[in-house]
Amino acid sequence: MELLIHQAGIFLLAASAAGAQPEPSLVDQVTQLLVGSVPTALLFILLVLAYQFLVQGPLSRTLDERRARTEGAIEDAHRAIARAEERAHEYEAKLRQARSEIYKLREQRVKQWNAERDAALEATRKAAGQKVGEAKVQLESESAQARQSIQGSAGDLAGRVVRAVLPLAAGGTR
Repeated sequence: MELLIHQAGIFLLAASAAGAQPEPSLVDQVTQLLVGSVPTALLFILLVLAYQFLVQGPLSRTLDERRARTEGAIEDAHRAIARAEERAHEYEAKLRQARSEIYKLREQRVKQWNAERDAALEATRKAAGQKVGEAKVQLESESAQARQSIQGSAGDLAGRVVRAVLPLAAGGTR
């Protein structure tokens, strides 16, 4: 490798010594640079245009389309969440209404049962009152019969008591 570098250096030195020409002016050098750079500039412009049409344009469209799809999906998700929340509120309202109706029905049944219980108690009280009244009437009639029987036997009992207390004075025998 060193040998190649050494030979290249000698070759360049020989070439510069053999063609010793006067050095061109600065304007000539700039002109040569500009003329030499025209093909490079044209190729660069062509490359930029090719990049713009072949890569940048489709890439931009794809990214815009992806962004639109993503944002559209996000908006769809937000709409779906809003619909779900609305349904949840509707279900909650229906559930509250159903609970209210159940509570009202329960209250009506409790009132109905209380009314039936009160009616049964009243009927039982009336029946008990009738039985008590019948028992009083029967007791009074038995009491009246017992009084009559006591009054009927009172004279006889009084005579026996008098004879027992005053045996000889009443004409009793002792």
